[in-house]
Amino acid sequence: MKSIIQKYPRAFLLIAAVFWFGLYKTLEPLSHILVNTLPLEAGSHAYGALQFFLYDTPKVLLLLAGVVMVMGMVNSYFTPERTRALLAGRHEGAGNIMASMLGIVTPFCSCSAVPLFIGFVQAGVPLGVTFSFLISAPMVNEVALALLLALFGWKIAALYLVMGLSIAIVAGYVIGRLKMEAHLEDWVRNMSHVQPIVGADELTLTERIYAGIASVREIVGKVWPYVLAGIAIGAGIHGYVPQDFMAGLMGRDAPWWSVPVSVLIGVPMYTNAAGIIPIVEALLAKGASLGTVLAFMMSVIALSLPELVILRKVLKPRLICTFVGVVSLGIMLVGYVFNAVV
Repeated sequence: MKSIIQKYPRAFLLIAAVFWFGLYKTLEPLSHILVNTLPLEAGSHAYGALQFFLYDTPKVLLLLAGVVMVMGMVNSYFTPERTRALLAGRHEGAGNIMASMLGIVTPFCSCSAVPLFIGFVQAGVPLGVTFSFLISAPMVNEVALALLLALFGWKIAALYLVMGLSIAIVAGYVIGRLKMEAHLEDWVRNMSHVQPIVGADELTLTERIYAGIASVREIVGKVWPYVLAGIAIGAGIHGYVPQDFMAGLMGRDAPWWSVPVSVLIGVPMYTNAAGIIPIVEALLAKGASLGTVLAFMMSVIALSLPELVILRKVLKPRLICTFVGVVSLGIMLVGYVFNAVV
C-alpha cells in the first residue's frame, strides 16, 4: 500500500472513497441478515436492540474513520504553533469569533487542554479568546458535525454548529469581560510571553495522506471503547425503554427541569462525540425533544469532569466555576430555545 500511496496518491484517495461508500451502503441490509439468523422473534425488544447494535457499530466506526482520515489531512495545516500564531494579539470580539471557528478544524480535545492553555497564555492570547477556543474545539468539532450530518441530516447539523459556536463565542467573550486573569494559577500568570514562530508548510499530498492514516490509528484506536459503550446504551434504550416513558421524561411536554437535569447528568460522563451520538440517536427515536437531547450532548462534550480536573492545574476554583456556570447557562438556553421553536 505504501508504494501505491507514494506513486499515485490521488488514485489511492479515489479508490479508498469508492470502497468506503460501497461498504457503508451494505451495512443496513447486512445487519438485518445477521439478526435474522438468530433465534429471536422479529419485533421483540431483543431483536430491536441487537439490530440497532449490529447496524450502528460498524456505521459509526466507519463514519468516524472516514471523517478522521479527511480531517487528519486538513489538520496537517493547523499545527498548535500555527493556531497560536493566528490567535496571538487578537482582541475580544473578533478574536472570540476566530478562535471558535478554528476550534472546528483543529484536532485538539480535553486531554490537550493544559498544554494548549499554557501555549496560548505564553503567546499573549487573551483569556476570553482562549476559552472560546477551548469550548469550541471539543464541542463543535468535525467528528460531531459529520456524524450529525450523516445520521440526522443537514438541518440538525447546521443548528448544532450555529448554537455551539454561539455558546463558545458568547461564553468566551463574557469570561474575557470579567477580567479574571488574577484567577489563573500564579505559575501560569507569571510565565514570560513568547512570540509564536510558524515554519514553512512543505508537506506533500502523500505526507498528508500518511497524516490522515496516523490520525485514524490514533483517534479511532482511543475512542472505539466509548463508541461501543455508547452504542450499547443506545441499543438498550432503543429496544427496551418504552417510548411513552422517554417522551414524558425528555419530550416536548416534559417538566421545565428536564433541560438542567440533562446538563447535570451529562457533565460527569466521560466520552466524546462519537460515543454520545448513538445515545442521542436512540433518545430522539424514543420521543425525546431535540433541545433537551442537544443540551445533554453539549454538556457531555464541552463540560466533562475529566477536563475540569485537568484544567484545575492552571485555573483557580473561582475561574473554573465561572467557566462551568457561563457555559452551562448557554447550553440550557440552547435547550429551551430548541424545545420552543423546533
